[in-house]
Amino acid sequence: MTSLVIAEHDNTSIRPATLNTVTAAAQCGGDVHVLVAGKGAQAAAQAAARIAGVAKVIHVEGEPFAHGLAENMAAQVVAIAASYSHILFPATASGKNIAPRVAALLDVAQISDITKVDAADTFERPIYAGNAIAIVQSLDATKVVTVRTTGFDAAPASGGSASIETLAGVADSGKSTFLGSEIAKSDRPELTAAKIIVSGGRALGSKEKFDEVITPLADKLGAAIGASRAAVDAGYAPNDLQVGQTGKIVAPQLYVAVGISGAIQHLAGMKDSKVIVAINKDAEAPIFSVADYGLEADLFVAVPELIKAL
Repeated sequence: MTSLVIAEHDNTSIRPATLNTVTAAAQCGGDVHVLVAGKGAQAAAQAAARIAGVAKVIHVEGEPFAHGLAENMAAQVVAIAASYSHILFPATASGKNIAPRVAALLDVAQISDITKVDAADTFERPIYAGNAIAIVQSLDATKVVTVRTTGFDAAPASGGSASIETLAGVADSGKSTFLGSEIAKSDRPELTAAKIIVSGGRALGSKEKFDEVITPLADKLGAAIGASRAAVDAGYAPNDLQVGQTGKIVAPQLYVAVGISGAIQHLAGMKDSKVIVAINKDAEAPIFSVADYGLEADLFVAVPELIKAL
């Protein structure tokens, strides 16, 4: 029994979500292999080989994999799938794009968003916005799984000494073409990898107030900035800052919710945070039910005072 983890990388380094997925793969039993497919991705393959718990890295080079196009990646995974009992992807935008294609091509059911491995064929996953946990057993010969990374500790990025096997890649499927990308540059930590997150909600009232209140607090804490769906829909913050069921799932060491009522959709994206601090003037706000520390106060008074105290 051997598991294959599909690495996410930038052709130079391995993205943090891959480390959590390696931990999930190790709990499935047997050896863990990692697929690094890219163009000029030798450094990423070497980084994958250093991950603790990885037995082998499969390195595939070629233009079809330069930008991680889902059609080409799925074809490459299927080409080597026969050797594996489990194929695991991080439950990120990329993983959710490739995994269903692999499952369809292998004619197996996909097991989505697992948070726990009970046995090699049995997994737990949240349903109903995290209000219930489903236990799913698969009888498929090959399990295609996406992993909610907040449910698993990250494997150590160093300490391993896996062998690297280089394979010829499959041909370009011709079904999609990479045209370009616009990557936002920020000095802040990436939202899904940040240890501290400060999130703002609809109560801030405007984009100007969102920036005026949330940004200084995040600067003081060295934190990433997040937002509720209501704040994003109102135009206070860009879409890529949305935390929640239809946004990003996060589990930082500290999550500060400012002016967020705590709808189920939002709680599903952040309730696994280690420490949750809520600031809201509504004593009945659902966010207080999951908060470790709650402050019932006007955020426009409390947050500046908190910044001053820090």
